[in-house]
Amino acid sequence: MADEILRSRTGNIEVLTINRPEARNAINRATAEALSAALDELEDDKDCWVVILTGAEDKAFSAGMDLKAFATGEFPITDKGFGGITKRTFTKPLIAAVNGSALAGGFEIMISCDLVVAADHAKFGIPEAARGLVAGAGGLIRLPKRVPMAIALELALTAEPIDAERALSIGLINRVVPAAELMDAAMALASSIAKNAPGAVRTSKRIMKEAAELSEDESWAINDAAFAEIGASPDAMEGAIAFAEKRQPNWQSI
Repeated sequence: MADEILRSRTGNIEVLTINRPEARNAINRATAEALSAALDELEDDKDCWVVILTGAEDKAFSAGMDLKAFATGEFPITDKGFGGITKRTFTKPLIAAVNGSALAGGFEIMISCDLVVAADHAKFGIPEAARGLVAGAGGLIRLPKRVPMAIALELALTAEPIDAERALSIGLINRVVPAAELMDAAMALASSIAKNAPGAVRTSKRIMKEAAELSEDESWAINDAAFAEIGASPDAMEGAIAFAEKRQPNWQSI
């Protein structure tokens, strides 16, 4: 794996780190390809149940597109979107550990993740309108699904960033912690997910994501089909037996 993305594994949790602190973790083509390749591999890795994505050092989660690289003709986009992630359907829980500013494309990478833990000095925003542009990597699509429309419009139309406390108050992110505690907090959240049956976790994520785009009748159809499938799985039996025997379950890696 290229040095642009660092990787580490603790149990069933993989940590991916955007490793370009000298460029505020901005995304160039090599970084996009490396992140895309890592996520492709982790999608198929039966021993990986949760992924954390963060940035190196403490200034920026990601400043978005590397404009110097862009000026030379580089486009940090793969078939999975900007950074190899913004158009990706990733079945496993993906947590953003935001270690600094998440602006423009960096913000759009962040909201491609399912959950967000942020350092207390982090900043968030889509400033593209101030530069005569629009947030073209999913920010205008995902943000109104994450926060109330009026707040999404405020962020897009004013182009002004918000701090971590306001991001928490509007439901954009899940937790705010002191910077020194960021990775511990992200790992604790990941661990609370990874203790559960991986198949049930992935199916729960899928149903919620799909149901958000469907009618209630259509949602019930996918819910009932998934419930029947999971109910017949070995992990469903293991969960019941482990509860009865007052022990921790031994989930299958799926």
